[in-house]
Amino acid sequence: MNCGRTRAVSILFAGSVLVAGCGGDDHFKNETRPPVPVQLTGVVTDRAVQISPNKVGAGPVIIVVSNQTNGAHTLTLEGNGTTDTVGPVNPMGTGKLQQTLKPGSYSLKAGSQEATAVPIEPGRVTVSRERQSSSNDLLLP
Repeated sequence: MNCGRTRAVSILFAGSVLVAGCGGDDHFKNETRPPVPVQLTGVVTDRAVQISPNKVGAGPVIIVVSNQTNGAHTLTLEGNGTTDTVGPVNPMGTGKLQQTLKPGSYSLKAGSQEATAVPIEPGRVTVSRERQSSSNDLLLP
């Protein structure tokens, strides 16, 4: 009988030491989450690249661009020290750029392998101060 009690006390002691060792560390500090990603849409036509909305707060951005021309185009997002490229995007296809943008001005260019008589005007995006943290938003991944 005494052996059973000693074993039970030993297991209880080991369990309490294990539980006491958890959670006393700043390693798992509750830091603020980044803002919720904003999705922008764009379209490439024979004349220009259009982006909507063209003004957004700083933070994660997803830009989905549809190529409505007859040729394939490489899409390049440039500005504020950032360069991101996708493509070539085929005619009637879509391309997606994901980036965390800082405040500043950005351009989205559509280039192609072929020389064109009239270049496609780049689209512009203005990024203002950082958006609010998503720490208090529910049902986010």
